[in-house]
Amino acid sequence: MPTTATPVIEERWMRAVALGAQGRYSAARAELAVVNRSGPRGVWASLAASTEASFLRQLGWHRAAAVHDGRALAAIAGIAIDTRSVESGLRLVEARCDALTGLAADALGRGRLAQAHRLLERCSEVLARPRWGDNELHGEDGLLRQRIRLSWVTAETALASGDFETARVFADRAATASDAFASVRHQVKSDLIRAAALTDAPDRTPALELATEVCGRAAVHSLIPLQWAASMLLVGLGAGAGAERMRDECATAVARGGGRFATIRP
Repeated sequence: MPTTATPVIEERWMRAVALGAQGRYSAARAELAVVNRSGPRGVWASLAASTEASFLRQLGWHRAAAVHDGRALAAIAGIAIDTRSVESGLRLVEARCDALTGLAADALGRGRLAQAHRLLERCSEVLARPRWGDNELHGEDGLLRQRIRLSWVTAETALASGDFETARVFADRAATASDAFASVRHQVKSDLIRAAALTDAPDRTPALELATEVCGRAAVHSLIPLQWAASMLLVGLGAGAGAERMRDECATAVARGGGRFATIRP
């Protein structure tokens, strides 16, 4: 496909990401279908597969998500970074990191903490490389989204391990980076993880207050999957019938958007 089509494919992919963030999964998958049908193989196939995996993971289908994240990594296997183009180099690293953090989150969702740690280490190694060939291909800003995702999954893995102190460090890191990234969705999710990382305190008021704030912000911006996740956290914190009602309303909205929660988390 001519390279002039790439901006159109990128627009469709970004639209899919935004629609998925709103819980509009059917519409998001229609956009991904265009990317898969019309986009160049390699990086765009990888990013599309990682995005599909993220939708499944949001709904609790970790085993199915791992299949797509594996395809995402396979799609770019053996592709060398073009040192003549900073943009293509960044995009390849972006795809690789998305696949690795996705696989780590899939492993975490299935209770495979050691595997999650290994995949996070691989992603960290990719992000730590300052140069390829003779050209500088990325810095902190160029791959900020990948650094945020790495902090998210690292914090979540620490939570699953019972290491709340480490979880707070990485949740705070994600929140700071999200402010620089200027993405509402990333800011809301970072604060959701921050709230979860506060739940080990004897006084759960700070966690409850932050989770309540996150739930409200997610509602304002129609980030239904994050609103559902925040309401689930509130239910776990004993917030009462209002949180349970919000959880159920979000689940209904997700179903209307074409999503289906896993009844038994794989």
